[in-house]
Amino acid sequence: MTVAYWCAFIAAILPYAWSMSWRWPVYSFEANLAPRHFEEALTGWRQRAHWAHLNAFENFPPFVASVIIAQQLSAPQATVDKLALAFIVFRALHGFFYLANKGVLRSLAFAGGSVCTIAIFLSAV
Repeated sequence: MTVAYWCAFIAAILPYAWSMSWRWPVYSFEANLAPRHFEEALTGWRQRAHWAHLNAFENFPPFVASVIIAQQLSAPQATVDKLALAFIVFRALHGFFYLANKGVLRSLAFAGGSVCTIAIFLSAV
């Protein structure tokens, strides 16, 4: 299995890391009965962690699509692997900056991840 495919797996589980960060230790069985209501009431870093969780899910499909397309069209493997690793780094930084309430850095990390996704796709051209 390629590094890029492993990165796709990491990108798939990354949203759960942000979710677990805000859920523990305050999340309870009662909150699980109405999780959307509970999530709407979050504040501070827990709310930002939830937003990072949602954003990670939103950025997963384009990234995975770009990796699969690049692999199917025989893009240079080393290029795809490096860009996929960079995507994971940017997405991890995005989440950390979200939790730390560093808006400009968060936006730069988001942009970096987006550029990696586009570059992976274009590497197949």
